[in-house]
Amino acid sequence: MKKLMIALSALALMATPAFADDDPSEAEVTKIKEVLSAWGCEGGSFEKETEGSGIFEAEDVKCKDGQYDFRLGKDFKVIVITAD
Repeated sequence: MKKLMIALSALALMATPAFADDDPSEAEVTKIKEVLSAWGCEGGSFEKETEGSGIFEAEDVKCKDGQYDFRLGKDFKVIVITAD
């Protein structure tokens, strides 16, 4: 019985839909680029999380001392910078 419950739980987890990220609007991309420029960085790819959190992601951003991933809040303030 325990094995059956584990198997059913695993199946339910695999059937759960994954959230995909959306592309930010042109105005949002412009604001993200302004923030990155203020940090001395440029480039990268941009996504907006669809979970309703309003978090923006800028991945593979090139800065003077390396490449980073940025997470920005819905107010476009930097939350996290991770070395890539």
